[in-house]
Amino acid sequence: MQPESLSVVLPIRRLVEFLLRSGSLDSRFTGFDRANEGARLHRKLQRAAVKEHPDYTAEVALTQEYGCNGIQYTLEGRADGIFTDEDGIKTIDEIKTTLLPSEQITEDHAPEHWAQAKVYAAIYAQQQNLDTMRVRLTYYQVEEEQIYRFAKTWTCEELTAFVEDLLTQYAPWAKRAAAWRQKRQTDLQALGFPFPQYRTGQRAMIGAVYETCRDGGHLLCQAPTGIGKTMSVLFPALKALEDGGPVFYLTARGTTRAAAESALSLLHVQNPDLALRSVTLTAKDKICMLPVRECTPEACPYANGYFDKIRTALWKALDEQTLTSETLQDLAREYQVCPFELGLDLSLWCDVVIGDYNYLFDPVVRLVRFFDSRGDYLFLIDEAHNLPGRARDMHSASLSKSRFLEAKKQLGSGKSSLKTALQKVNEVFLGWRHRCEEECSDTRFGKTFFEPTRAEALDRALTRLCEPLELWLDDHRDPGETHDILLQLYFDVRAWLRVADTFDDHFVLQVSAYGSEVHAAMLCLDPSAFLASDFAKGRAAVLFSATLTPAGYYKDLCGLPDARAVALRSPFPPANLGLWCARHISTRYKDRQASITQVSDLIACMARGKAGNYLVFFPSYSYLQNVWEDFSVRYPDLATLCQESSMDESQRTEFLAHFSPEQKDTLVGFAVLGGVFSEGVDFIGDRLIGVAIVGPGLPQVGPRQEQLRDHFEKTRGSGFDYAYRYPGMNKVLQAAGRVIRTPQDKGVVLLIDDRFTAPDTRRLLPPHWSHLRAVNSVQQLETELTAFWSP
Repeated sequence: MQPESLSVVLPIRRLVEFLLRSGSLDSRFTGFDRANEGARLHRKLQRAAVKEHPDYTAEVALTQEYGCNGIQYTLEGRADGIFTDEDGIKTIDEIKTTLLPSEQITEDHAPEHWAQAKVYAAIYAQQQNLDTMRVRLTYYQVEEEQIYRFAKTWTCEELTAFVEDLLTQYAPWAKRAAAWRQKRQTDLQALGFPFPQYRTGQRAMIGAVYETCRDGGHLLCQAPTGIGKTMSVLFPALKALEDGGPVFYLTARGTTRAAAESALSLLHVQNPDLALRSVTLTAKDKICMLPVRECTPEACPYANGYFDKIRTALWKALDEQTLTSETLQDLAREYQVCPFELGLDLSLWCDVVIGDYNYLFDPVVRLVRFFDSRGDYLFLIDEAHNLPGRARDMHSASLSKSRFLEAKKQLGSGKSSLKTALQKVNEVFLGWRHRCEEECSDTRFGKTFFEPTRAEALDRALTRLCEPLELWLDDHRDPGETHDILLQLYFDVRAWLRVADTFDDHFVLQVSAYGSEVHAAMLCLDPSAFLASDFAKGRAAVLFSATLTPAGYYKDLCGLPDARAVALRSPFPPANLGLWCARHISTRYKDRQASITQVSDLIACMARGKAGNYLVFFPSYSYLQNVWEDFSVRYPDLATLCQESSMDESQRTEFLAHFSPEQKDTLVGFAVLGGVFSEGVDFIGDRLIGVAIVGPGLPQVGPRQEQLRDHFEKTRGSGFDYAYRYPGMNKVLQAAGRVIRTPQDKGVVLLIDDRFTAPDTRRLLPPHWSHLRAVNSVQQLETELTAFWSP
């Protein structure tokens, strides 16, 4: 299908890099956090240029329409600077920061840089009726802090001809993209809901999501397990997509990415001709096909010549509609290109992009190709209850004294500027250790102090460390223990300095001493301002989860105070879920030792109510271990399985495999609340028929939680709620949600702690838990379980 008239909006940088960039991927010359560092250096050079040229104007937005090969292009871009040169010729200043060695920075080493500036010059000359324009390339070599400049002059006619030649080269791609988009719009308008009927509450959720995506804005949607959340957000978002997009389906874990892929696959099965292309972005380390990832042309055949091969690979890849990690790897092998970079490049041609939260919210790895400016994007945020915590981590940083001593030892004997710089950092940590020993009388959390300001002495020492560390890494490229230690240290130092640049009253500096070790951390307490900025990059955002209570808490921490919030009722009969609270037991820290046998008895009572699979969630590994040991001795007839700390993926899979359907004997799994088995895991049918939750899930008291409590008490007047009660109840509700997954499921939830019946906690329970009953003894629970499981 070929549309008669094509209109294409095209960023200038994307156009020239797509057509003209050549050579290889090379991580040695890309550095760390280049986007933020490059922006900072751009501003520095622009300020200096104003002093040299008083009429220098920075960040000039340029837009121009061109008709070429039957296509109406709208080219958009932003020139770094425009000024009048000494001879009176208007000049485009294109600034590039680089880690390339100075001898490689030549006039013509990157034709795409000239091309980008020439397109800006062509537009400006046409709009200002100028006969001649000059282009100046300004390269800033980061390590040497040296500026290299090259300039060329062209007539307006030459510049226009250059732009038209580029657009002619791009025409086959533009026609293919425009034809696809037109068919996509037609297909999505005709797309029907893929199931014969809606589940209870599903139609209401779909309507709320559609209105938000169509009109713009933000929606928080609490939808109970089993309502079909994935399809309930994807389907209406696609219906509202129109000419915008793409839809970003962002998740906190890989298992929910698979759910999005399955939903899209179902749409394709039911609509074989549906024009809808999706790509799943997978972390570089996971999708890399080499035994050890090293992104240099010498070590990796998929990096070598990547930019010379990528257009051929892309043209072939556009024949695919569902670009999973496996599909990307198959294409990468066929065309010898990096599968990670192939996925990123393909994302620009896709209607749905599936990936981790990082791709939007992490300031280091976010997709700059999309999010350096606002776009007509739709953000679907799965398991959104995880977002505030993940965002805090993304905007926090930590360093330890031992890391710098270890690096210094790895360098061996002798003097060097790098070892001197490492020692200067070590001296800052030594000063902190002395301060901890002298000033810290409260040792509940070790010898710790907090500061509301950034660590300027450490920041200066780290800034001075970067240059010799970069030089060493450039001179020692072969992998090995020393190289790996110094490379990781470099990344961590740059991460620290990036966070330091954002440090304000939403942060706190924590310094702790443990013997000879000193640990420093900049903790982001409130990520709302960062998240608000991220959400502003799109047309609409839908945040959804089975647990978003209270809505005001999540609207606040996600930076969406004006978001609409909806809470849908469970689609399942309340009678299918037995709910009890053992309110005669306290699992507070001071009472845990005394509660062990009582908790064991309650677990045994629940497990003997009906043969099957059960999970019991504890607030800590130590408490879990104590109860499990008692339970195993006193109830040897009941098989048990324990979660261990730091289980790898294969161990987690093996653990879950024990929870098989149609279990004839009883199995009781012991796990940690808030861990990998308490959310994001589907136990459909009788794979799981009961859950016990020991305690209200309050985070362990510690330095960070207490700082959160203090911060939100001062700023919101709700310190305990924000730091402890709300996060704790979220974990409880997530764990309880493992039981009932389909309309046919039947199971029980047992809450063990008297605090569950307190008014401040009960108000956080979902409406479909209104039949929660309190029990005061094992005997009472046994009687009620018998009645529940009776036919």
